[in-house]
Amino acid sequence: MAKIYKQQPDKSLFDTVDDKDIPYLIRTSRKGIDYSFFQKIVGTNLFTFNEWSNYLHVSERTLQRYRKEKRTFDPIQSERILEISLFIKLGIEVFGNIEKLNSWLITDNLALGNIKPKELLDNTFGIGLLKDELTRIEYGVLA
Repeated sequence: MAKIYKQQPDKSLFDTVDDKDIPYLIRTSRKGIDYSFFQKIVGTNLFTFNEWSNYLHVSERTLQRYRKEKRTFDPIQSERILEISLFIKLGIEVFGNIEKLNSWLITDNLALGNIKPKELLDNTFGIGLLKDELTRIEYGVLA
């Protein structure tokens, strides 16, 4: 069962990730995301540790090792973390708060083939589809 979140994430967390600065995103994903940044995103409580494991295509044990060793993520995982961060940022902008975004994420969505949006975050195509859907919602195109 999903939790309802009473506290908004620190806005500055998502201000560091901006899809208007693609060269920065490329450099950051190549360099690797620090576990401390990832932990702040995990702290939004939108996704469980197990879900993050699935989205990043690594085992939970590997994520635990990253935490323990304070490791930097590989470029492929770093890119996915950045993509999901940008998605969360857009979702909060569209819905106005994290609670409404979470509600949308866990509800079967007819426009997406009657699946929960959070089930599509494990690949780039799914994230793109979700961002497109958020844009349609933002502009009131719900068909």
